Amino acid sequence: MRRRVLYLMPDLSSSRKIMDDLLLARVEARHIHFLAKRGTPMDGLHEASILHKSDIVHGLQLGLGIGAVLGCALGALVAAVFLKDDTVRIIAVLGAAVLGALFGGWVSSMVGSAVPNSRLKHFNDAIEQGKLLVLVDVPEHRVEEVRALLQRNHPEAECCGLDPHVPAFP
Repeated sequence: MRRRVLYLMPDLSSSRKIMDDLLLARVEARHIHFLAKRGTPMDGLHEASILHKSDIVHGLQLGLGIGAVLGCALGALVAAVFLKDDTVRIIAVLGAAVLGALFGGWVSSMVGSAVPNSRLKHFNDAIEQGKLLVLVDVPEHRVEEVRALLQRNHPEAECCGLDPHVPAFP
């Protein structure tokens, strides 16, 4: 299980130094992400992906749940009105729930991809002022080690806490 450690860095040069220190501490580059104002040159830094920048994951989760519930309700209505056989009714309700979940997840993830990440919205002002947000995903047993390293080597870094919800795939 990984935890996401968040830091605000004042400029690009200190962000590059923190990247080097994290790599030397054996944190893989694919687990270090930087979020900056649009147009900021990110040479030598691993820029945050759309999964980090947008609400696509939250939208997908929400859409799957709502779509499954609405699909199940619609399937139950169709089964009650048009179908006589109990086995066919059950299959219709379950099939409608699955189709509803897939459709709801697809639609809401498309909407979520156009919306900024709601978990990171309180950093928007700092990012617009030119600061960089560092997202470091580390195993839970290394969180304190990484925090101590960054605090010791980078007093300019502003620790912004931990995000407990790190999806397994990004």
